[in-house]
Amino acid sequence: MAVIAKMCPKIRVCVVDLSQKLIDGWNSPTPPIYEPGLKEVVDTARGRNLFFSTDIDTEIELADIIFISVNTPTKVEGIGAGRAANIKNCELAARNIAKVCTSGKIVVEKSTVPVRTADAIRRILTCNEKGHKYQVLSNPEFLAEGTAIDDLETPSRVLIGGEQTPEGLAAIQKLVDVYTNWVPKDKVIATNLWSSECSKLVANAFLAQRVSSINSISALCEATGANISEISRAVGTDPRIGSKFLQASVGFGGSCFQKDILNLVYLCETFGLHECAEYWNHVIKMNDYQKKRFSKKMVSSMFNTVTGKKIAILGVAFKKDTGDVRETASVFICRDLLAERAKIHVYDPQVLREDMFAEMDYTCGVNSTTCPHLETSITTEKDPYETCEGAHAVAVLTEWDSFKTLDYERVFKSMAKPAFIFDGRNILDHKKLRKIGFEVHAIGKPDPKLFPDSVIIS
Repeated sequence: MAVIAKMCPKIRVCVVDLSQKLIDGWNSPTPPIYEPGLKEVVDTARGRNLFFSTDIDTEIELADIIFISVNTPTKVEGIGAGRAANIKNCELAARNIAKVCTSGKIVVEKSTVPVRTADAIRRILTCNEKGHKYQVLSNPEFLAEGTAIDDLETPSRVLIGGEQTPEGLAAIQKLVDVYTNWVPKDKVIATNLWSSECSKLVANAFLAQRVSSINSISALCEATGANISEISRAVGTDPRIGSKFLQASVGFGGSCFQKDILNLVYLCETFGLHECAEYWNHVIKMNDYQKKRFSKKMVSSMFNTVTGKKIAILGVAFKKDTGDVRETASVFICRDLLAERAKIHVYDPQVLREDMFAEMDYTCGVNSTTCPHLETSITTEKDPYETCEGAHAVAVLTEWDSFKTLDYERVFKSMAKPAFIFDGRNILDHKKLRKIGFEVHAIGKPDPKLFPDSVIIS
């Protein structure tokens, strides 16, 4: 919404929420979430044509176009628990729109939702006693955290789905007119509602599939002496495949990939497409396997025990340039190390301790009740060198650029020996680290002790 306000100064944009704290954050000098470039965009438009308010009913009535951009988490109980998306918030938003409006509106489904959610929204809106006519559109977002502003200002495509009726096509055109203030017309794709909703799920499923595919090969590389970076480069040069999302890692995270695949799995199951459901579910299984494999490698490499040992975790966010910890691989590794009674010290430049603990509870079920020693076993640090001081091992779990340029000679001198580094993102100079004295383990990279003939001379 902030980017729309920036790019369309003649259009009034108001973001509303029930949380006064959240709205106060958006009206403050520092946005409540971290995203490169976001503050500058908000500062450009706020007070001019961008506003933040808790007066939801008034803003609904003032609007011509209403975007529903609410959270749709995976259900944790009931039918479809663990797979289906909970669209309660979408329904509540639609009911409030129907209650408040005194005229028809264009309602845009922005949240990532199951296919045919737009039909549910339309039914709720049209079952009003006022006789108002509504048009429901689907306008899924194809942005990535860390590059969200660039993705919105120069999108690869904008997808808009609506009913294929004269009224529906007219509503689509109104939203097209908003985006074409800055997006070339050939990048705006108009389609029907169901194709639009499904496209978002499929796009994320395909991206996650690539990550799990290359991660499966990383395990093979470690067993055979092949190098995953060389394989990714060789495979990625094929124009039919391309090089993106072929970087092996400790596993994918974030709010979308797992949720959308599970949604797709449930959708397939609902329509009796069990083989299709199992196919996509294996993408999740491979991701879980990769995280567990990394934890096991840490323990087995350190003489089969980490009990009482200080382990430095560099990175909690699921990727660099964000403070988002949802489904991050880091909390799963911490969970496994906690079970081994390790002493964990964590550093991340953007993640708050309370956010990390909330995610551990929500995703892994790790809290002070299930793990009484939780508070004393995890220490959050404000400096990476203090995090590593006295540690038996360092695990790099987020690809922050600052981790590449740390003084690793200083780190090595401060650590217990032998000093281990586990590079879960393959961002470090492993050859240089081994020269310093580290024992290095990386995703999909051959151990030179086991495979001395696998070293690449460049």
